[in-house]
Amino acid sequence: MQKIRIQKFLSEAGVCSRRQAEEYIKKELIKVNDETIRELGTKIDPEKDIIKFNDKVVKKEDYIYILLNKPVGYVSSFYHKGKKTLSDLIKIKEHLGYAGRLDEYSEGLMLLTNDGNLINRLTHPRHEHEKEYLVETKEPIPDAVINRLEKGIMLFEGRTNPVSIKRRDSNKFLITLKEGKNRQIRRMLQIVKITTKKLKRVRIGNLVLGSLKPGMYRYLEEEEVKNLKKISQ
Repeated sequence: MQKIRIQKFLSEAGVCSRRQAEEYIKKELIKVNDETIRELGTKIDPEKDIIKFNDKVVKKEDYIYILLNKPVGYVSSFYHKGKKTLSDLIKIKEHLGYAGRLDEYSEGLMLLTNDGNLINRLTHPRHEHEKEYLVETKEPIPDAVINRLEKGIMLFEGRTNPVSIKRRDSNKFLITLKEGKNRQIRRMLQIVKITTKKLKRVRIGNLVLGSLKPGMYRYLEEEEVKNLKKISQ
């Protein structure tokens, strides 16, 4: 197997980011074959070398990539006392993280994986990956309100970035965000005196929910994983 930088290995193993790995090397917390590594450019063979972080062996996991259609009434967590969680929907032993939570009253696409590096690249604000939502409101939405939403809305933590909106009906539209403030769409609509009736995420980057029914999930195809990694570089 071709040798790779130790930072890349640690990142892909879900231990830390590449930048954090450099700090750990400087602090002499990384060992290869029981020798402390001090050079940032050190390369290793993941199949032959034994890598340790803080004296614990690091193993590169077999990655799992799952597309879930989270139903309304479930929280975006694997444990929450008194609530229905992702653990009630997916029964696997691996510890999974997720790229972008949905609140309890929203539904739609969630990407679940143990690939920590991919989660970081998909969720970090600097990457600005698109997330698309189908929104239904209780009241009809005037064009003037659509225009106001597209330009950005002032929330308590600052103005939202401009968004793209495609009207579907008098009270339905598709909205595409490149950021992920907490409950952002609901709060934006609340500011303009519009009540959210239904909120469904239908796309993250080039990953589309499709016809998957609420509560169901599937494993991603190899090509889908490659495309996700490509847009996240």
